[in-house]
Amino acid sequence: MTVKMAKRTQMIWGCTSDAGKSFLTTCLCRWHSDRGERVAPFKAQNMSNNAAVCQVGSEIGRAQWLQARAARCDPLADHNPVLLKPEGDTRSQVIVLGRADPVIAATPWLERRPLLWPVISGALDRLRATNDRIIMEGAGSPAEVNLLPYDLVNQEPARHADAACWLISDIDRGGAFAHLYGTWAALPEADRGRIRGFILNKFRGDPSLLGNAPEWLQERTGVPVVAVVPHRHHGPAPRALDRRRPSVGV
Repeated sequence: MTVKMAKRTQMIWGCTSDAGKSFLTTCLCRWHSDRGERVAPFKAQNMSNNAAVCQVGSEIGRAQWLQARAARCDPLADHNPVLLKPEGDTRSQVIVLGRADPVIAATPWLERRPLLWPVISGALDRLRATNDRIIMEGAGSPAEVNLLPYDLVNQEPARHADAACWLISDIDRGGAFAHLYGTWAALPEADRGRIRGFILNKFRGDPSLLGNAPEWLQERTGVPVVAVVPHRHHGPAPRALDRRRPSVGV
């Protein structure tokens, strides 16, 4: 029997950690759900102590829990099959399909891939078989060349699901165009071809200041800048963090 997989799979890659992958994935989950699609988020492996508990008691990253709610589906262990909860600089508790796995936690990091990839690919295939669209989130950067032979969370899920990818950069921290160009250049050629567009995130100020930089980037990569996302405060308001701070006009 042939299992029908999700018609479309998209993936958000980032030039760095904290580029805004989780935020954009959450937004896309709600956007596609609003259009009547059955949507599910997916992050193969997350590293965070911010966890949430699903209805059946399994534990996943809080970002994937929120993304599932944005997609209007029940959060499942399959949405984040591997969760690493740091316990120190060199050790983490390993949560596999929602439950602590002391055997994998005791396995050296570079030897874990053969144990974890069947779990990850199985979870992804189950979601693809029951949804119209999967919105996947990468981790860190897909261009960390020292980690490519051990990749579980960026290239491998994209290849497995034949995902269309968008590469996001945090323009607020500076160097966004260099980050985008350098990440694109460092990727294996086949993976470059997955990138459908670049996204500039956390933009403040006058868009005219971008000048001809998007065109400069497209001339060198063949990839367009498809979106400029304004900076959004989606946590506590600044004054709620410190009520002694005087208000200022901005």
